Amino acid sequence: MSRTNFEQLLEAGTHFGHLARKWNPKMAPYIFDQKNGIHIIDLHKTVVKIDEAAEVLKEMARSGRKVLFVATKKQAKDVVATKAAEVNMPSVTERWPGGMLTNFPTIRKAVKKMSASGPSWRRTSVLSATCPVCPAPSSWSTFRKRPTP
Repeated sequence: MSRTNFEQLLEAGTHFGHLARKWNPKMAPYIFDQKNGIHIIDLHKTVVKIDEAAEVLKEMARSGRKVLFVATKKQAKDVVATKAAEVNMPSVTERWPGGMLTNFPTIRKAVKKMSASGPSWRRTSVLSATCPVCPAPSSWSTFRKRPTP
């Protein structure tokens, strides 16, 4: 039996997709229709895929692997952070640096370069302290130049 049903998804408004002009062609099988320039997502297929994803996540958790929860939309930040904390998993709810997983060596190099550049940079934490993709979880930061007095 499915944990998520069509009615729940419909009530939550999950059927509203992105603007039709900004779509990815790989999403074509999951688009039900288009209305007022916005794609309408096929919720029947969504229910099936949510159940498949839930099974994969269960297996990962059973085997002791970590799952990184990511949510940068205002509407989802609090819920995702709370749920990730409940199951003791890492989360990112602020800005997601592009290429953080796929181009991590380059990002690590840039962070090291900025941290070595001296006192004109101050650190601001972006990721949770338990993020498994961070080089040194407590030191992962974004750098902003201090305003000159």
